[in-house]
Amino acid sequence: MKRTQLFHIAFSLLFCIALFSCGSKKYIKEIPYNYSSDEFSQTAGRYKEQSDSKYSIINDNTEKLSDEELRIKEKYSIIMEVMPKEIRDYKLYSYIDEWIGTPYKKQMLEKQTGVEMSYFVQALFSDVYEETFSKTPDEIFRSKAIQLFTGRTFLKEGDIVFFRYDKFHPISDVGIYLHNDRILACTSKGLNIYDFNDQYFQLRYVAAGRLKEKNKWKNL
Repeated sequence: MKRTQLFHIAFSLLFCIALFSCGSKKYIKEIPYNYSSDEFSQTAGRYKEQSDSKYSIINDNTEKLSDEELRIKEKYSIIMEVMPKEIRDYKLYSYIDEWIGTPYKKQMLEKQTGVEMSYFVQALFSDVYEETFSKTPDEIFRSKAIQLFTGRTFLKEGDIVFFRYDKFHPISDVGIYLHNDRILACTSKGLNIYDFNDQYFQLRYVAAGRLKEKNKWKNL
């Protein structure tokens, strides 16, 4: 009797082992997502490299920027389509941020109510750079505080750009160069950021001006 029981037990165990082995092989072959850890690591690495090449994450804050400065830095890097590290003049962008969308109104300077670009430039340079300009485009152009040039390749963040709209006004309007061929200008659509490559601006561009270093022009 014991032998018979032992035989049945042994036979059952062998049958289960055989069944499990066949079933497990079949199951492994039918797994739809068979991805080794090495392949996964390599693929994940490639995606990370592609992502890192397109985007920059501001997480170390080595410049010790405030939350508001970080917000401005990220916001305008997206608008300008540049890396966040290229946005450096936080005072400039913080100042214009409050005025974006203000409608055009001649000889006005009232936030979100009405603005003329030359009035805005005069206020911006006074508040941000402590430099006083007159309120007309022509007088800003003739200011001894700026260095004039014409080459577009030399344009930098904060430069003033000058435009001519008709033969009676050689210097008719102004704008502020920002980054990546983006300028701050005031058109019929209001004070906003525009593409400097637009034909409207290219046909009217005359020159640009950069604020001189104070230790250079104060002694002139």
